[in-house]
Amino acid sequence: MDVHRLRLLREFADRGSVGAVADAMRLTPSAVSQQFKVLAREAGIDLLEQDGRGLRLTDAGRALVLRADEVLAAVDRATEEMAARSRSTLGTVRLAMFPSAAALLLPGLLTAMRASGIEVVATDVDVPYPSAPEALADHDLVLTHRDERAPSITSPRVRSSVLMREPVDLVVPPGHRLVGQESVTLDDLADEDWISVRGGFPVDDVLLSLATITGVQPRVVHRINDFAVIETMVADGHGVALIPRYAVRHPGIHQLELSGVRAARIYEILHRPGALDRRATTAVVGALADLCAATALG
Repeated sequence: MDVHRLRLLREFADRGSVGAVADAMRLTPSAVSQQFKVLAREAGIDLLEQDGRGLRLTDAGRALVLRADEVLAAVDRATEEMAARSRSTLGTVRLAMFPSAAALLLPGLLTAMRASGIEVVATDVDVPYPSAPEALADHDLVLTHRDERAPSITSPRVRSSVLMREPVDLVVPPGHRLVGQESVTLDDLADEDWISVRGGFPVDDVLLSLATITGVQPRVVHRINDFAVIETMVADGHGVALIPRYAVRHPGIHQLELSGVRAARIYEILHRPGALDRRATTAVVGALADLCAATALG
Protein backbone atom coordinates (compact mmCIF):
# COMPACT_ATOMS: atom_id res chain seq x y z
CA MET A 1 0.00 0.00 0.00
CA ASP A 2 1.17 3.50 -0.79
CA VAL A 3 2.43 5.41 2.28
CA HIS A 4 0.95 8.70 1.06
CA ARG A 5 -2.50 7.14 0.78
CA LEU A 6 -2.14 5.65 4.27
CA ARG A 7 -1.33 9.14 5.53
CA LEU A 8 -4.49 10.47 3.87
CA LEU A 9 -6.54 7.76 5.57
CA ARG A 10 -5.06 8.69 8.95
CA GLU A 11 -5.87 12.32 8.24
CA PHE A 12 -9.47 11.31 7.59
CA ALA A 13 -9.59 9.46 10.92
CA ASP A 14 -8.24 12.58 12.65
CA ARG A 15 -10.29 15.21 10.85
CA GLY A 16 -13.54 13.45 9.98
CA SER A 17 -14.24 14.62 6.43
CA VAL A 18 -12.78 14.56 2.93
CA GLY A 19 -12.93 18.35 2.78
CA ALA A 20 -10.92 18.74 5.98
CA VAL A 21 -8.31 16.27 4.69
CA ALA A 22 -8.10 18.18 1.42
CA ASP A 23 -7.54 21.46 3.27
CA ALA A 24 -4.88 19.98 5.54
CA MET A 25 -3.00 18.25 2.72
CA ARG A 26 -3.49 21.05 0.16
CA LEU A 27 -5.34 18.86 -2.28
CA THR A 28 -8.74 19.04 -3.89
CA PRO A 29 -11.56 16.96 -2.36
CA SER A 30 -11.88 15.03 -5.61
CA ALA A 31 -8.17 14.14 -5.53
CA VAL A 32 -8.52 12.88 -1.95
CA SER A 33 -11.59 10.81 -2.86
CA GLN A 34 -9.72 9.29 -5.78
CA GLN A 35 -6.81 8.32 -3.54
CA PHE A 36 -9.21 6.63 -1.12
CA LYS A 37 -10.66 4.58 -3.96
CA VAL A 38 -7.19 3.46 -5.00
CA LEU A 39 -6.32 2.57 -1.40
CA ALA A 40 -9.51 0.50 -1.11
CA ARG A 41 -8.50 -1.44 -4.22
CA GLU A 42 -5.02 -1.98 -2.76
CA ALA A 43 -6.56 -3.22 0.51
CA GLY A 44 -9.15 -5.35 -1.26
CA ILE A 45 -11.97 -4.12 0.96
CA ASP A 46 -14.13 -1.03 1.50
CA LEU A 47 -12.50 1.41 3.89
CA LEU A 48 -15.18 4.12 3.89
CA GLU A 49 -18.97 4.06 3.83
CA GLN A 50 -21.76 6.58 3.54
CA ASP A 51 -22.87 8.30 6.74
CA GLY A 52 -25.72 10.61 5.87
CA ARG A 53 -24.24 13.22 3.53
CA GLY A 54 -20.69 12.36 4.53
CA LEU A 55 -18.41 9.37 4.95
CA ARG A 56 -17.14 7.34 7.88
CA LEU A 57 -14.57 4.61 8.35
CA THR A 58 -15.70 1.01 8.08
CA ASP A 59 -14.45 -1.55 10.61
CA ALA A 60 -11.73 -2.44 8.12
CA GLY A 61 -10.89 1.24 7.70
CA ARG A 62 -10.49 1.72 11.44
CA ALA A 63 -8.27 -1.36 11.62
CA LEU A 64 -6.12 -0.07 8.79
CA VAL A 65 -5.75 3.33 10.49
CA LEU A 66 -4.15 1.60 13.48
CA ARG A 67 -1.64 -0.06 11.14
CA ALA A 68 -1.15 3.24 9.31
CA ASP A 69 -0.14 4.81 12.62
CA GLU A 70 2.54 2.14 12.99
CA VAL A 71 3.80 2.48 9.41
CA LEU A 72 3.93 6.26 9.51
CA ALA A 73 5.68 6.21 12.88
CA ALA A 74 8.37 4.00 11.32
CA VAL A 75 8.66 6.36 8.35
CA ASP A 76 9.02 9.32 10.72
CA ARG A 77 11.78 7.52 12.63
CA ALA A 78 13.64 6.78 9.40
CA THR A 79 13.25 10.37 8.23
CA GLU A 80 14.56 11.67 11.54
CA GLU A 81 17.56 9.35 11.45
CA MET A 82 18.52 10.40 7.93
CA ALA A 83 18.08 14.06 8.85
CA ALA A 84 20.33 13.63 11.89
CA ARG A 85 23.03 12.15 9.67
CA SER A 86 22.88 15.03 7.23
CA ARG A 87 22.78 17.96 9.67
CA SER A 88 23.38 18.88 13.28
CA THR A 89 19.73 18.95 14.42
CA LEU A 90 18.09 15.83 15.83
CA GLY A 91 14.71 16.74 14.39
CA THR A 92 11.65 18.89 14.83
CA VAL A 93 8.85 18.27 17.33
CA ARG A 94 5.45 19.95 16.98
CA LEU A 95 4.11 20.60 20.47
CA ALA A 96 0.66 21.83 21.52
CA MET A 97 0.31 23.17 25.07
CA PHE A 98 -2.48 24.72 27.08
CA PRO A 99 -1.64 28.41 27.69
CA SER A 100 -0.78 28.40 31.39
CA ALA A 101 1.52 25.40 30.87
CA ALA A 102 3.23 27.27 28.04
CA ALA A 103 3.82 30.25 30.33
CA LEU A 104 5.23 27.97 33.01
CA LEU A 105 7.28 25.48 31.00
CA LEU A 106 7.91 26.61 27.43
CA PRO A 107 10.83 29.03 27.96
CA GLY A 108 12.81 26.42 29.89
CA LEU A 109 11.93 23.71 27.38
CA LEU A 110 13.11 25.77 24.42
CA THR A 111 16.39 26.51 26.18
CA ALA A 112 16.97 22.84 26.96
CA MET A 113 16.08 21.68 23.47
CA ARG A 114 18.25 24.31 21.78
CA ALA A 115 21.23 22.86 23.62
CA SER A 116 20.20 19.37 22.46
CA GLY A 117 19.90 20.28 18.79
CA ILE A 118 16.13 19.70 18.73
CA GLU A 119 13.76 22.24 17.22
CA VAL A 120 10.43 22.65 19.03
CA VAL A 121 7.56 24.30 17.19
CA ALA A 122 5.05 25.21 19.90
CA THR A 123 1.38 26.22 19.69
CA ASP A 124 -1.04 27.10 22.48
CA VAL A 125 -4.25 25.07 22.30
CA ASP A 126 -6.98 25.93 24.81
CA VAL A 127 -9.62 23.19 24.62
CA PRO A 128 -11.44 20.99 27.14
CA TYR A 129 -9.65 17.76 28.01
CA PRO A 130 -11.87 15.40 25.94
CA SER A 131 -11.09 17.44 22.81
CA ALA A 132 -7.31 17.49 23.33
CA PRO A 133 -6.56 14.36 21.22
CA GLU A 134 -7.90 16.19 18.16
CA ALA A 135 -4.77 18.35 18.26
CA LEU A 136 -2.68 15.25 17.43
CA ALA A 137 -3.81 15.72 13.84
CA ASP A 138 -1.34 18.63 13.63
CA HIS A 139 1.12 17.96 16.46
CA ASP A 140 3.48 15.22 17.62
CA LEU A 141 2.80 15.90 21.30
CA VAL A 142 -0.11 17.53 23.13
CA LEU A 143 0.32 18.73 26.70
CA THR A 144 -3.15 18.91 28.21
CA HIS A 145 -4.73 19.06 31.66
CA ARG A 146 -7.66 17.56 33.55
CA ASP A 147 -9.28 17.52 36.97
CA GLU A 148 -7.55 14.84 39.01
CA ARG A 149 -10.93 13.12 39.52
CA ALA A 150 -11.52 12.82 35.76
CA PRO A 151 -10.48 9.56 34.09
CA SER A 152 -7.58 9.59 31.68
CA ILE A 153 -8.33 9.35 27.95
CA THR A 154 -8.41 5.79 26.63
CA SER A 155 -8.09 5.17 22.90
CA PRO A 156 -6.19 2.67 20.75
CA ARG A 157 -4.72 5.64 18.85
CA VAL A 158 -3.69 7.77 21.83
CA ARG A 159 -1.12 7.17 24.55
CA SER A 160 -0.93 9.36 27.65
CA SER A 161 1.47 9.92 30.54
CA VAL A 162 1.01 12.01 33.69
CA LEU A 163 3.72 14.64 34.16
CA MET A 164 2.59 16.57 37.23
CA ARG A 165 -0.13 17.16 39.80
CA GLU A 166 -0.70 20.86 40.42
CA PRO A 167 -2.75 21.87 43.48
CA VAL A 168 -5.53 24.40 42.91
CA ASP A 169 -5.71 27.24 45.45
CA LEU A 170 -8.23 29.90 46.36
CA VAL A 171 -7.21 33.48 45.53
CA VAL A 172 -8.79 36.47 47.27
CA PRO A 173 -8.26 40.25 47.09
CA PRO A 174 -6.28 42.37 49.57
CA GLY A 175 -8.22 43.05 52.72
CA HIS A 176 -10.49 40.05 52.31
CA ARG A 177 -11.83 38.72 55.61
CA LEU A 178 -10.03 35.39 55.07
CA VAL A 179 -6.57 36.87 54.47
CA GLY A 180 -4.24 35.56 57.14
CA GLN A 181 -5.86 32.14 57.44
CA GLU A 182 -3.67 29.23 56.42
CA SER A 183 -6.59 27.42 54.78
CA VAL A 184 -10.33 27.76 54.17
CA THR A 185 -13.31 25.57 53.32
CA LEU A 186 -16.05 26.16 50.77
CA ASP A 187 -18.42 26.79 53.67
CA ASP A 188 -16.38 29.93 54.42
CA LEU A 189 -17.13 31.14 50.87
CA ALA A 190 -20.85 30.44 50.57
CA ASP A 191 -21.76 34.11 50.03
CA GLU A 192 -18.88 35.03 47.69
CA ASP A 193 -19.04 35.97 44.02
CA TRP A 194 -16.87 33.57 42.02
CA ILE A 195 -14.85 34.07 38.87
CA SER A 196 -14.27 30.78 37.06
CA VAL A 197 -13.15 29.51 33.67
CA ARG A 198 -15.56 28.25 31.05
CA GLY A 199 -17.30 24.94 31.63
CA GLY A 200 -15.39 21.82 30.67
CA PHE A 201 -11.96 23.10 31.71
CA PRO A 202 -10.15 21.63 34.72
CA VAL A 203 -10.48 24.54 37.16
CA ASP A 204 -14.24 24.70 36.67
CA ASP A 205 -14.35 20.90 36.98
CA VAL A 206 -12.53 21.25 40.33
CA LEU A 207 -15.07 23.85 41.48
CA LEU A 208 -17.96 21.58 40.49
CA SER A 209 -16.33 18.62 42.23
CA LEU A 210 -15.90 20.64 45.42
CA ALA A 211 -19.52 21.76 45.24
CA THR A 212 -20.66 18.14 44.92
CA ILE A 213 -18.49 17.05 47.85
CA THR A 214 -19.42 19.90 50.21
CA GLY A 215 -22.96 20.70 49.07
CA VAL A 216 -22.03 24.40 48.77
CA GLN A 217 -23.05 25.75 45.35
CA PRO A 218 -20.74 28.62 44.31
CA ARG A 219 -22.29 31.72 42.73
CA VAL A 220 -20.28 32.11 39.50
CA VAL A 221 -20.72 35.63 38.12
CA HIS A 222 -17.94 35.74 35.49
CA ARG A 223 -16.27 33.13 33.26
CA ILE A 224 -12.84 34.05 31.92
CA ASN A 225 -10.26 31.59 30.57
CA ASP A 226 -7.22 33.85 30.99
CA PHE A 227 -5.75 33.49 34.48
CA ALA A 228 -4.02 36.88 34.21
CA VAL A 229 -7.41 38.55 33.68
CA ILE A 230 -8.95 36.56 36.55
CA GLU A 231 -6.14 37.62 38.87
CA THR A 232 -6.62 41.29 37.97
CA MET A 233 -10.36 41.04 38.59
CA VAL A 234 -9.79 39.36 41.96
CA ALA A 235 -7.22 42.00 42.92
CA ASP A 236 -9.79 44.70 42.17
CA GLY A 237 -12.38 43.02 44.40
CA HIS A 238 -14.73 41.61 41.78
CA GLY A 239 -14.83 38.10 43.22
CA VAL A 240 -12.77 35.16 44.42
CA ALA A 241 -11.41 32.36 42.22
CA LEU A 242 -9.65 29.04 42.06
CA ILE A 243 -6.31 29.20 40.26
CA PRO A 244 -3.69 26.46 39.85
CA ARG A 245 -0.86 27.09 42.29
CA TYR A 246 1.98 27.53 39.81
CA ALA A 247 -0.05 29.82 37.56
CA VAL A 248 -0.48 32.62 40.12
CA ARG A 249 1.56 35.70 39.16
CA HIS A 250 -0.27 38.79 40.45
CA PRO A 251 1.50 40.29 43.51
CA GLY A 252 -1.69 41.90 44.83
CA ILE A 253 -3.74 38.78 45.55
CA HIS A 254 -3.56 36.24 48.34
CA GLN A 255 -3.36 32.45 47.89
CA LEU A 256 -5.14 30.23 50.38
CA GLU A 257 -5.16 26.45 50.52
CA LEU A 258 -8.55 24.73 50.49
CA SER A 259 -9.02 22.58 53.57
CA GLY A 260 -10.57 19.13 53.80
CA VAL A 261 -10.57 18.33 50.07
CA ARG A 262 -8.08 17.40 47.38
CA ALA A 263 -8.20 19.96 44.59
CA ALA A 264 -5.74 19.73 41.71
CA ARG A 265 -5.30 19.48 37.98
CA ILE A 266 -3.18 16.87 36.24
CA TYR A 267 -0.67 17.68 33.48
CA GLU A 268 -0.83 14.93 30.87
CA ILE A 269 1.15 14.44 27.67
CA LEU A 270 -0.64 12.81 24.71
CA HIS A 271 0.90 11.23 21.62
CA ARG A 272 0.32 8.61 18.96
CA PRO A 273 1.52 5.02 19.49
CA GLY A 274 5.13 4.85 18.35
CA ALA A 275 5.77 8.58 18.69
CA LEU A 276 8.24 8.04 21.53
CA ASP A 277 10.34 5.78 19.32
CA ARG A 278 11.74 9.02 17.90
CA ARG A 279 14.68 10.42 19.84
CA ALA A 280 13.45 13.99 19.44
CA THR A 281 9.99 13.42 20.89
CA THR A 282 11.40 11.30 23.70
CA ALA A 283 13.82 14.10 24.56
CA VAL A 284 11.04 16.69 24.64
CA VAL A 285 8.85 14.56 26.91
CA GLY A 286 11.83 13.91 29.18
CA ALA A 287 12.63 17.62 29.40
CA LEU A 288 9.00 18.46 30.18
CA ALA A 289 8.97 15.82 32.91
CA ASP A 290 12.16 17.29 34.42
CA LEU A 291 10.72 20.82 34.34
CA CYS A 292 7.50 19.62 35.97
CA ALA A 293 9.44 17.81 38.70
CA ALA A 294 11.51 20.93 39.39
CA THR A 295 8.37 23.07 39.51
CA ALA A 296 6.62 20.75 41.93
CA LEU A 297 9.65 20.74 44.22
CA GLY A 298 9.51 24.54 44.32
